[in-house]
Amino acid sequence: MEALGDGDGRLLVSIARSMEEAARKSGEWLVCKAGCTECCMGPFEITGLDGERLRRGLIALEAEDAARAERVRARVVAYVEGDDAPCPVLDTDTGLCDLYAWRPVTCRVFGPVTEVDGGLASCELCYEGATPEEMAACAVEVDGEGLEAAILERMGNPAGSNVAEALRQSGS
Repeated sequence: MEALGDGDGRLLVSIARSMEEAARKSGEWLVCKAGCTECCMGPFEITGLDGERLRRGLIALEAEDAARAERVRARVVAYVEGDDAPCPVLDTDTGLCDLYAWRPVTCRVFGPVTEVDGGLASCELCYEGATPEEMAACAVEVDGEGLEAAILERMGNPAGSNVAEALRQSGS
């Protein structure tokens, strides 16, 4: 994926490293894998940076697989927000994200235990039988350098939205 500048590339590498460490620490407790779509259902907010990354990803997908890009566009147009509505970039037939390389930060960090606002967050399907102490031992900090906030500030702090709204801004 072509990053949105050096800062975004650094952010994505940093997040990937944190998530690799979380997966290593979590071992068998981490049940997230391709085809698991628990985190792809219902509305969730993304940042302006995430939206820009998704828009660029859709352009790149158009160049490499126009038919798949058209299916994404059709799902974006048809998207109606609801608790059970799948994310419009999720191919529900395969259980895979059509814009995976360009996915939002929230999608990149969902699953393993992460430190969030002084607490811990993880997918409800993971860590079955783990004690709070065992979960805390698996936790990682994501973006401890504040790279995402700095990039968003340089971008003028664009408003967040959701995946469908961000892709509709590109004329999808």
